[in-house]
Amino acid sequence: MRKNSIKNIRINGEVMKVISEAIRFSKDPRISPMTSVMDVEVAPDLKTCKVWVSVMGNDEDRLRTEEGLKSAAGYIRSTVAKELNMRNTPELRFIMDDSIEYAINMSKIIDEVAAKDAAAKAARGETDEELPEEED
Repeated sequence: MRKNSIKNIRINGEVMKVISEAIRFSKDPRISPMTSVMDVEVAPDLKTCKVWVSVMGNDEDRLRTEEGLKSAAGYIRSTVAKELNMRNTPELRFIMDDSIEYAINMSKIIDEVAAKDAAAKAARGETDEELPEEED
């Protein structure tokens, strides 16, 4: 099976759903409730699986969640085995992903710059004129 085949893409999607549910219903107190599975990449031979996880919060929350996920990897793997009928159940490797937090920070910076720009225009006495809409 090739890495980007339709079958592999579907397997990745199904494994991602099952892992997300297993994390959500995990009873480990170290795993933050603000944990999201961003992406899953199952190897073509179905032996290994990389799971990119994003955690909202501070660095301490991320570290605790990472420890909790490593500890709960067996439970999550057994859940994948029960839910999905695959030849092999992949060994899970969790990778911390900070893309959501990065996007939120960038959005805040953009909002701050836009507010400063609006304040500077107001100080100069300029107004924002709407452009006329083009008709088709």
